[in-house]
Amino acid sequence: MDCVIREWRTDDKAGLAGILNNKNILNNLRDGLPYPYTEKDAKEYIKSMLSADKSKTFAFAITVRDKVIGSIGIFRWGNIHYRTAEMGYYIGEPYWGNGYATSAVRQACKYVVENSDIIRIFAEPFARNVSSCRVLEKAGFRYEGTLYSNAVKNGEILDMKMYALIKDKN
Repeated sequence: MDCVIREWRTDDKAGLAGILNNKNILNNLRDGLPYPYTEKDAKEYIKSMLSADKSKTFAFAITVRDKVIGSIGIFRWGNIHYRTAEMGYYIGEPYWGNGYATSAVRQACKYVVENSDIIRIFAEPFARNVSSCRVLEKAGFRYEGTLYSNAVKNGEILDMKMYALIKDKN
């Protein structure tokens, strides 16, 4: 497997824009991303990730042979949940089905567990996104339950699934 996560670089903007200019990707993500997604949008996102607080935001480009094929981020929560973080990720459609997402999830979680005090990483994919649920299961996440009628995406009320990876207490 030649999938590697790395810090974003400003010259990744074209690759990122190309990946996110796809309704099949956007339909599985939360709202807030513009469509069409431009290089300017990508540049702003990359800039914000590079300047983010490194103790709260762990954001990586997913690459194959140093070409951006996706994105993964783990974001620390606050208050009583300050040792909990939420993860989100996506892979460009041409790269689906190759194990890249599972590899990226494993790499990102390993990095966060080894380089922070975070003890719980969770993800909430749409229940209909069977592929994303399978990625989490293969990466060692435990299914904790279904969040019924938890989101509205494109006018449709959707269930979401809760998965978590808990740092070994030993």
